[in-house]
Parts: sequence; C-alpha cells; structure tokens
Amino acid sequence: MSEQSVRYELDHGVATLRLNRPDRLNAVTFEMLDLIRASLLRAVRDGARAVLLTGEGRAFCSGADLAGRSDGPETDPADSLEYHYNPLAETLSKLPIPIVTAINGPAAGAGVGIALGGDIIVMAKSAYLLLAFSNIGLVPDCGATWLVAKSAGRAKALEMALLGDKMSADDALNAGLVARVVEDDALLPTAQALAQRLAAKPTIALGLIRAQIKGALNNTLSETLSVEASHQRIAGRTADFREGVAAFLQKRAPEFKGR
Repeated sequence: MSEQSVRYELDHGVATLRLNRPDRLNAVTFEMLDLIRASLLRAVRDGARAVLLTGEGRAFCSGADLAGRSDGPETDPADSLEYHYNPLAETLSKLPIPIVTAINGPAAGAGVGIALGGDIIVMAKSAYLLLAFSNIGLVPDCGATWLVAKSAGRAKALEMALLGDKMSADDALNAGLVARVVEDDALLPTAQALAQRLAAKPTIALGLIRAQIKGALNNTLSETLSVEASHQRIAGRTADFREGVAAFLQKRAPEFKGR
C-alpha cells in the first residue's frame, strides 16, 4: 500500500493526519493501521504540539477493509487485534500531545474507536457513528467498547453494539461521545482552530492532563489525588510553568514553548 494511504503534514506545531483511501471510504487494512500509528509517533518526534486527525473524502473511516483482507477465514481475528488494532488504540491513548478528531463523515467499526480516541472530537452534522460488528458476527474492537461505555454509559454502549444502528451526530453529542457538532463546511476550520489553540498551550501539562483524565475514569479519589500531586510536581518544573506565572504577573499573554 502506498504511504499516501495516510497523508501527513506538519504546520505551525499541528500535525494533520488524513486517512486517505476515499475510494474505499477510508477502510483500514493492517498496513494502514500500522501507518496511522507510525504517523502519530512521527508527529511527536517532529516536535508537533497537537494532532488533527480526519478523513479524506466523504467518510472518516468505514472500519476494516473486509474486501481487501489478505488473511483467510481460518485466521484467528484476535491476532489482528493484538498486532495491529490494539497497538494503534494504545498509541492514541498514550500520546503525549493532544488529539483533535474531525469526523467528516461516517465512522463505522474500528473507525469509531479511532475517531473517539481523540481528546476533543468535532463531528460534522451529516456524519454518523456505527458499531456494526454484531451484523457480521463479531464484537467491537480498537477500544470502542471502553471509549463508548466510559463516555456514554452502559445502556447506550449496549444499544449501539447489540443493535448495530447508526447514531447521528446530534445523538452522539447528547450521549457525550463528541464535544461539538458543526455544519459540514465548518468542520475543518473549527477543528483546525482548536488544534492551533492546543499547539500554543503548555505541551507537557497537556500530556499530563491526558493521562490524568484517563486514569480518573478508573481510579479512586485517593489514587487520583496521588496522580495529581505527581503530575503537578512534573508540571511545576517546566519552563512553560515559569512563563505562565511570569506572564500572569506581568499582565501579558504567555508564550509557551512546549518545554
């Protein structure tokens, strides 16, 4: 597969990743999953301070490319999760920089896990989410089980996964799965503006916040308080913290460098 199946661009601290198989509604293969993960890690190496993840064409991601599978029906599906889907889900979760997801069209199957793996999720009004696994005799993957259950709760997660019906953008917003719903033509400008705002913030602190919120979903209050203290110790030693205090005292806008 051409490297162009994921387009990568870095501009003013924002790494934009576009899933780029529009003729297949950005359906993912194993190689493409690995390339998405590699592109996320590349963004960190390149010094990006935020990621914008979206799809090319009329879909965000239609899930696994079942027509283009190179494995046979006798292959254990768990192997593909262990070696391709799960590493991507873990990378989305653990990336030390924030991710803005722009859901420009249908997000189905694994596309739901990829889309909801972002931090601030903006959804086009015409887009929808679809956990269609039960329609082909499989179960949700790529972290969708955890992401939907933690965000929308048990009842909505079971409804989505058991029935396999489409969820509209407005319903996704009401369920707490996405942060904003905007008109289709406003999607990219809105997501780009959010990514640029994040890229101008204290990067180390944002990475710690990502980890802190994730932990708070499972930890007790006492455990969370301990994590907060540990993270505050790290953040308090950064140059960005010193700049933030100086800017506050001098009554000016801070100029964070991500250090």
